[in-house]
Amino acid sequence: MKFVSACFLLFFSLCVYAQKTETLYLSGKGLGNTITWNFFCSNGHKSGKWSKIEVPSQWELQGFGEYTYGRWYKTKGAVPSMETGLYRYSFKVPAAWKGKSIRIYFDGVMTDADVKINGMSAGDTHQGGFYRFSYDITDKIKYGAKNQLEVFVRKHSLNKSVNAAERMADWWTFGGIYRPVWLEAKPTSHIQHVAVDASSQGVLSAKIQFNNLKKGCHLVASISPVGTDRGTFVPQSISLQDTVSVQRISVNWKGVKTWTPETPNLYLMTLNLLNEKGEMIHTYQERIGFRTVEFKPKDGLYVNGTKVIMKGINRHSFHPDGGRTTNREISLQDALLIKEMNMNAVRFHYPPDTHFLEMCDSLGLFVIDELAGWQNSYDTSTGLKLQREMLLRDVNHPSIVLWSNGNEGGWNNALDQHFADYDIQKRHVIHPWADFNQLDTHHYPAYLTGVARFTNGYNVFMPTEFMHGQYDQGHGAGLQDFWDNYTRHPLFAGGFMWDFCDNAVNRADKGGILDSETFNAPDGILGPYREKEGSYYTVREVWSPIQIKKQYITSSFKGEFMLSNNYLFTNLSQCTMKYQIYAAPSPLKGGQQSLLASGEVVLPSLHPGETGRAVMQVPENFFEGDVLQLEAFDATGKSICNWTWPIHYAADYFQKQRALISSDETALLTESDSTVTLSAKHVTVTFTKQDGKIISVLNSLNKQVPFKEGPVAVGMKMKPIRSTCRMDGTDAVFCVNYVGGVDSIVWRMSADGLLNMNAVLLNRASGGGGFDDAFMDEQVYNLGLTFSYPEEECTGMRWFGRGPYRVWKNRVPGTNYGIWHKDYNNTITGESFENLVYPEFKGYHANLYWATIENKETPFTVYSASDGVFLRLFTPEEPKGRQDGVNTMPDFPAGDISFLFDIPAIRSFKPVSQHGPQSQPGNIRIKKGDEGIRLNLYFDFRNK
Repeated sequence: MKFVSACFLLFFSLCVYAQKTETLYLSGKGLGNTITWNFFCSNGHKSGKWSKIEVPSQWELQGFGEYTYGRWYKTKGAVPSMETGLYRYSFKVPAAWKGKSIRIYFDGVMTDADVKINGMSAGDTHQGGFYRFSYDITDKIKYGAKNQLEVFVRKHSLNKSVNAAERMADWWTFGGIYRPVWLEAKPTSHIQHVAVDASSQGVLSAKIQFNNLKKGCHLVASISPVGTDRGTFVPQSISLQDTVSVQRISVNWKGVKTWTPETPNLYLMTLNLLNEKGEMIHTYQERIGFRTVEFKPKDGLYVNGTKVIMKGINRHSFHPDGGRTTNREISLQDALLIKEMNMNAVRFHYPPDTHFLEMCDSLGLFVIDELAGWQNSYDTSTGLKLQREMLLRDVNHPSIVLWSNGNEGGWNNALDQHFADYDIQKRHVIHPWADFNQLDTHHYPAYLTGVARFTNGYNVFMPTEFMHGQYDQGHGAGLQDFWDNYTRHPLFAGGFMWDFCDNAVNRADKGGILDSETFNAPDGILGPYREKEGSYYTVREVWSPIQIKKQYITSSFKGEFMLSNNYLFTNLSQCTMKYQIYAAPSPLKGGQQSLLASGEVVLPSLHPGETGRAVMQVPENFFEGDVLQLEAFDATGKSICNWTWPIHYAADYFQKQRALISSDETALLTESDSTVTLSAKHVTVTFTKQDGKIISVLNSLNKQVPFKEGPVAVGMKMKPIRSTCRMDGTDAVFCVNYVGGVDSIVWRMSADGLLNMNAVLLNRASGGGGFDDAFMDEQVYNLGLTFSYPEEECTGMRWFGRGPYRVWKNRVPGTNYGIWHKDYNNTITGESFENLVYPEFKGYHANLYWATIENKETPFTVYSASDGVFLRLFTPEEPKGRQDGVNTMPDFPAGDISFLFDIPAIRSFKPVSQHGPQSQPGNIRIKKGDEGIRLNLYFDFRNK
């Protein structure tokens, strides 16, 4: 009866006396939502006079002051921009707020802030640019009247350690009030702060700080599911100690759903403070998640009793048009992009925007929250204040599973013990890049790491930076090897790539160009406006929670796939999978992709870590198709990943496309002292007898096709020794024999106008090259044949193969079989911000079946009847801003269009030699009796 009476009284009190915290924003809430204040800038652009500025913002992007990149100290004699800004804003406080407790909050100011209200100082100068701070201004406010806010901001701090921690760093260092400013009004007796530990067993423990707690007060605690109407939980009444300002409570609810990245269940926690009469004094609300985080030395990181592996990315709070001023929409976009890459974790170099943490809570991402300190730390007194501010703001986010004290030497050891002062969960503390506190966070590890650590060590291993993505390097390059190797180790807890997006800022002082400070900031897997680079899709496939064992589709295919469940918490039976079969005809048969059949794939019930067999019902027309695609969906119906396979090998596919030749047609052979010409269907191709190279191609309209000066050997030597020509039935044939890596090339013009190049590489069966011993090479970077073609005459490419992105030897995953098209572009990855077109046009493309090289007047198509051929199309330009002129990409072969059986890997921060097997140079060993390698291509120069 006592409980029922309390509930009735609670209901009555909620209706009559409820007092929630009231909020009044003095600024906007983020990029695109601002309020105009008065502003005076001391130096640089638009300085020396009163003007207007949007708040929140970085003043450089509003046209004030000077831009500085944080590595300014690398240039001898350089000094950073040090302008100051004075802000003024008038605001009115509701008369009804009189008698309440009023605080002003700043969510982020770079870097020192002195605040005055109506000419009176609000408190001590705040130093530190990434933290929420506040002042009690109850006694300084005029109620029902106008008030004057004045904020003096120093971009460069007067505190040397703050500059060392925040402004001597590998990022843009801006100035200004860049996050929101607001007032909060609360009853004089109120709940000031709550730190919770909501365990996976449904126990809610909390440390509560009260302000002016009166005698006889008590709490009523309740929770309700967020975003769903499932279930209700009975409120619980909790007695309090009279007038004690800090108290601990514990309540237990049965039937709560736990928070994980795969099931991010959230609850709205409501704490109602009632006086001794049962009247509501104050209501405190916050979203929480029930989950238990444990770090076990020499074991791993556990969430809800499950050992986790974090698939993570490092992210800055950044947008080109706002600097570090972002908004909820950007946070949502970024969190969704991270989830789409099948990542489950994110790390920062400083506390991010609160709305991004809210996205991590609601969408499901593990978080490492970091006290700033790029490679230098705050002094202890400053660090303690900023640590407190970070923890008071962020402590209740269920997404946060680890605290980070600085980065790469930017830690102050005196602060480590004090994380637990504010975090009753006592989450583990790390020092990124160090082997500290029994968790090794070694940055940019090699494939084999190493002596007395990880491979041969016994501490939990979790690199907080790896796979550095400068320009087109990193992220997906070699990831498969790294991940396969690391995840085999029982002490591996995951890793975090560097980093999320290119930090190219809109330079208001340079006409709005995007500037990534040369090679310093184009490190993203995404462009500055979140354009997707090729590695985005590689990561999505390598980190897919469903992994399919490699297989080929052959005539014996029965619709079965071996797959593994790489989820942490989800049974595979909760997911779904669909198949689609496409016809991908070549230009010989129209060239338009179409859907032939689709259906469901039956997934087995597999617990995380288990492997089993998935089955699809193979339709009758299956082998009429050319591409099989599988697409998997998670329990919410969101796409996880898609995979494709060609249904036919290259030679079979080509023969299926090729029409029968009429028996009354024949090709022509013309020979001179120095040339051989093959022709049919008005197509004419002329070769030199001496070296067997193409010197002229005329299409069926008698127009010159600029494909010539080949074949030239790539990755081997090739010296012609003799040539012959003949008619073979209706075909005209030109054969060249060589010594070196190429045995022979037979050119055959058939009556239908198709020119076949059948090259026998590295053959030792016939001894035609004059060798009887083995051919060996342990350092193969490119291998095949190349031709010349003027880049300026190419307008685009349409092809059947893996696409649409270019590949490197160690970054093929993420591309899929299909018919693709892209117009010519000259995108320089991570630099062409004025015209950033993805996918890039130039580079290597995997598993060629056919490609049409588009030209306004003389397009042509090449078909591969050999499997596994890479098409190289031109040479990408190196970034102009690259470091010291050092190339970011491996050397490309000579020529412009190449057909290759091996291509080079690209580095990921570390040299390729420190990567895994798939990044290493190829090796060849051909012995007498081997059939060798055959490159079998068909060229269609007809103007169709």
